[in-house]
Amino acid sequence: MPGRKTPPRSKVEAQAEAAHLCGNMTMPEPKLSRRAALLLPAALGACGPAIAQRGLPDFADLAQSVIPAVVSIQVTTRDGVPPEWRNQPRERNQREPSRRRGPIIQGAGSGFIIEPSGIIVTNAHVLGEAANVLVGLHDGSEYPATIIGIDELTDIALLKIEPQRPLSAVSLGHSRQMRVGQWVLTAGNPFGLGGSVTSGIISAIGRDIRLGPFDDFIQTDAPINPGNSGGPLFNMAGEVIGITTLIFSPSGASAGIGFAVPSDLARPVIEQLLRGGRVERGWLGVSVGDVEAAPGRPPRGGAQVLGVERGSPAARSGLRQGDVITSVDGARITNNRDLVRGISAIPPGQNVKLSLLREGRVMEITVQVGRRPGPG
Repeated sequence: MPGRKTPPRSKVEAQAEAAHLCGNMTMPEPKLSRRAALLLPAALGACGPAIAQRGLPDFADLAQSVIPAVVSIQVTTRDGVPPEWRNQPRERNQREPSRRRGPIIQGAGSGFIIEPSGIIVTNAHVLGEAANVLVGLHDGSEYPATIIGIDELTDIALLKIEPQRPLSAVSLGHSRQMRVGQWVLTAGNPFGLGGSVTSGIISAIGRDIRLGPFDDFIQTDAPINPGNSGGPLFNMAGEVIGITTLIFSPSGASAGIGFAVPSDLARPVIEQLLRGGRVERGWLGVSVGDVEAAPGRPPRGGAQVLGVERGSPAARSGLRQGDVITSVDGARITNNRDLVRGISAIPPGQNVKLSLLREGRVMEITVQVGRRPGPG
């Protein structure tokens, strides 16, 4: 009734009112009395496990299981750019000062063991023009490493060490199964400090940041810093679903925007490096761009041929400037990146059927795929 005072609540009643929030996180918040609000931290502390079950995981068991397979990498290089700064925003600012310190410098990076015999995955940019590579294990032991192979286009490299016993190893998961908002754990050697883990979520998938034709990065807000390059990005099952490669930051340290090469892109590269120390990719010999949409019409799919190299597989097959390639062996092409990746995945020497539009007419031609020139 008007003018009637509410009797003071006991501590137990106030805690019960505050704790109501724990069991009803999806319900509208009740109006709290001032006393309940003051006691809210204690009440929420009592229901901490309930909150953890609703999306704030404990990473301790996961970290304990995967950390033994994460390694630090020390590199002596001769090109004047510390490996932990490669592909980082700081590289441009630090190139000249680092050169003034001398032609041989020490850099740090990260990696992870994929075979107990001592096969290690890292970033190509971590190794650079490596003169010597030293791998540090979680138990403190160190081993000189040899480079099995490097693929600069995907920024992936393989190392081999000769351990005295089988090592802990981790396996590659399927990055295509990951979704924006899922929890991830990253591990590595930030700033050369040694084994460290950080957690976060997947912020975006399929990021194209204009570094090359194979941009398909996983973006995460898990803190990543110089020295983390080459380290693993884990899902909650302890599988590697990404390889940490670079960050966007005005300072050179983590700003909550990090990128990882997805495991599904890395897997065939790693397999080829294991088999022969290099990656062979298919090649047509064309420059391509996306198809521009007509005014007022939705964009058309396909990759438009902007130029054809003389003597290339494309030239021999009769491809012309202006052709719009819409499929490769029946697989739809929606943009120029689809075409580059699709052809790159085809073994050199294999014939493929291209569907295309030429001056409004639908055509099909057969091309014998060539070998992509240059590194990788």
